[in-house]
Amino acid sequence: MTTRPTSAYAPDPSVRSMTVDDCEAVATVRVRGWQAAYAELVPQAYLDAMDIAEDAQRRRGFFAERNTVVNVVAERPGRGVIGWACYGPYRADGRRLARAELYAIYVLPEHLGTGVGRALMTEILARSTADGFPDLALWVLKENAPAGRRRSRARDALRTPPQPVGSRLIASSAAAPSLG
Repeated sequence: MTTRPTSAYAPDPSVRSMTVDDCEAVATVRVRGWQAAYAELVPQAYLDAMDIAEDAQRRRGFFAERNTVVNVVAERPGRGVIGWACYGPYRADGRRLARAELYAIYVLPEHLGTGVGRALMTEILARSTADGFPDLALWVLKENAPAGRRRSRARDALRTPPQPVGSRLIASSAAAPSLG
């Protein structure tokens, strides 16, 4: 029997800016998150071919570019990085719009449902508001029902956030792309 920690047993996660030293841990979160979230949505061969070392190298490359993407990580004492999220300007046909886009949010599968995603979203919304973005767009796959439920819980939580952040979460969805 597999058990997950609950917020009653796990301390609240702390959220901070990601550093280049976090690239390996973030790659682990991203790859394991993809493999869990998209197991029946994208070809298994694609998920099996995902490589943490290659992903970590890409993360290091993104840091070297010094672009406008904001990356944050969530961690718990003794467990290290257990979640990651990033946002930047909304991507629409190469034009910059007034809203931000949540590019990614992933939590290690064994930490889902423990408040990590909520902590990441609260921080992302606070930072995007401080950066002058009134809205934050989020794209999800229509076929990803668990993410849809989590997204609904996130919207509900944002209606009464622990600290008002002044942003709105705008959810959009798309059909799963063909990956192979």
